[in-house]
Amino acid sequence: MLILAKSTMAMMLGFVLAILTGIIIIPWLRKMNAKQSVSLKISKSHLAKNGTPTLGGFIFIIPTILALIFLYFRGSIDITHNLIILIFVFLAYALLGFVDDFLKIKYKNNKGLKISTKFFCQLVIAIIFFYIFMKNGGKSVIEITSLGLTIPLGWGFGLFILFLLVGTSNAVNITDGLDGLAGGLSAIAFLAFGLLSWNTTWMQGNQEMAIFCFVLVGSLFGFLLFNTHPAKVFMGDMGSLALGGALATIAILTRHELSLPLIGGVFVIETLSSMIQIISIRKFHKKIFKMAPLHHHFEQIGWSEQDIVKVFWVVGLLLAMAAITYGVWI
Repeated sequence: MLILAKSTMAMMLGFVLAILTGIIIIPWLRKMNAKQSVSLKISKSHLAKNGTPTLGGFIFIIPTILALIFLYFRGSIDITHNLIILIFVFLAYALLGFVDDFLKIKYKNNKGLKISTKFFCQLVIAIIFFYIFMKNGGKSVIEITSLGLTIPLGWGFGLFILFLLVGTSNAVNITDGLDGLAGGLSAIAFLAFGLLSWNTTWMQGNQEMAIFCFVLVGSLFGFLLFNTHPAKVFMGDMGSLALGGALATIAILTRHELSLPLIGGVFVIETLSSMIQIISIRKFHKKIFKMAPLHHHFEQIGWSEQDIVKVFWVVGLLLAMAAITYGVWI
């Protein structure tokens, strides 16, 4: 019962702070002319979104950090090395996305940072992650508990961390194409990982990690009040990269790496659809989908934006429930 109360209070705290942040920051973003440039290649219905403020990631990033600071000084949580890793990755990816968004806003295009620069920054983040993790007794192995397997990776675990961080952050970024889509799916994913974290009793700071997840879920719910159709603000790369990086970090620290593709199943499907489309066009000069990623394909065949988002949310929720059932119950 105490766990349920703490989870509910954490979500409520994040939700209230996100509402207040949104009310303050959206007018400021408009005043600073921090507008999103919409590509003309996407559906004509998206042209109405041109000029909508971006950098909405502030609305759930700031409340999450403020809530954790408040809970720490109140004595409700402890600062553990696992929480430090999680907050570091969350903020580092947010900063990386902020620079990317800033360049897009400044030059009024969708180019942003060079791919090589972005990858180098992600490599540095992964190295710091790996260093803190190993310095505090982390094991460089992949555990498949259902099969009783433990796969030692040694220094290759650092590459595994990099792969998950880059893959997950890009997957969330790719999915962020419709009002409320990435935000809603992320809320579902963090809710699932919050429950899994509570159950990871062998890990130092599992309660703090769970509370981080629930605070972020509440903050995302607050963000969705401003981001669902018609969106008043977009999360931008700042928000999507931070969410993806945090998801991958929690999966690694809780040893639920193999649950990540299931909990984030829609993110995986969206990424695969883009990869399949690129390979098909380059190798066979044919399109598999009318447009990639997959949510744009459904737009092209006549689905409304709201219907696509609702269906994708339902699929994401079903996959998350399956992962929770396996990770906690079975």
